[in-house]
Order: sequence, then structure tokens, then C-alpha cells
Amino acid sequence: REGEVIVGTLAGLRGVKNLPRLVRAVATLPGHVRLVIVGEGPEREAIVAEAARAGMTDRLVLPGFMGQPHQFVGLFDIFALSSDSEQFPISLVEAMAAGLPAVSTDVGDVLSIVADENRRFVVPVTDEAGYAQALATLVADADLRAKVGQANRTKAVAQYDEASMISAYAQLYGLPA
Repeated sequence: REGEVIVGTLAGLRGVKNLPRLVRAVATLPGHVRLVIVGEGPEREAIVAEAARAGMTDRLVLPGFMGQPHQFVGLFDIFALSSDSEQFPISLVEAMAAGLPAVSTDVGDVLSIVADENRRFVVPVTDEAGYAQALATLVADADLRAKVGQANRTKAVAQYDEASMISAYAQLYGLPA
């Protein structure tokens, strides 16, 4: 909708994804910010309950599992990753390829995956206030979102397209490219 900022994520609704953290962070943001969590899993009710506690059920959209994320991830304004643990989150690379800035907990390879311009929005996993502040900074500044998103897209295209990934793996394993 006109004037809304969409914070979105793609995740299995499991405890390790700590989606209640994301709900709490978005609840601190202005009313024109909507949260979209695409995925399905056993933590759905816990997420809905956290939204109710935070008074933001009207700003939470849970469409369930949706295939082909490349068709809709670009509709988000900000990608958010709230996990307690990850390794190499493919959803983050998909969001980067769509030109999105990302707010994330500092888990797995996230810091090395995102563009330099995005690193300040990767916060320690225990810093919920910092996580909410990172979201607030991007929500408040459309130009910054565009700049960081473009840097992420540039990095995703340069380093994470299929041909580059196959070549990198071939080099790692000492195979001809």
C-alpha cells in the first residue's frame, strides 16, 4: 500500500529462526511498517502470540509457504533475518539479488555475504535493541535503503550467480572449471 514500508523474511517457522525477535523489533517501529513472514512451520502460533502481545497483529502478514521467492521477495523494502544460528542463508542471497538492504543477526557467514555498505545493519545476536534500531534506521531513510540494496545486488550478481558459484567450488575442490 502507498506509504507503507514492508519488512519481510523467508523462513521456516522454527525456533532457531527466532521470529518473535523480529516481531518485537517491528513492533517498535511506526504504524506504517508492516511485517511479512513467508514460510510455514511449528512456531506459527508463537509468532502470532508475540504479535498479539506486542499489539501489532494488524501489521503482521503470515501467508504461509510460497514457492518461487524470486517472484515476490523484491516487493519487500527491507529483508530481515532474526536467526539464532545460520550458516549460509540462501534467503539472504535471494534478497540481495532483488536489491534489498538486510538487517540481520550476526550469525554464520552473514557478515561476509552482505556488501560492505550493509555490514552496519548486522548486529550481535543478543542485541535486540540494536536489531530494532538497525530496522528503524532503514525504515526512516528510503535513499539509504536504495543505496544499501544496490550494493547488495551488485555483490550478489558478482559473487553469487550460478556460474560464479560453480567456478568457486571447482577451484576449492581442484576441479577444472
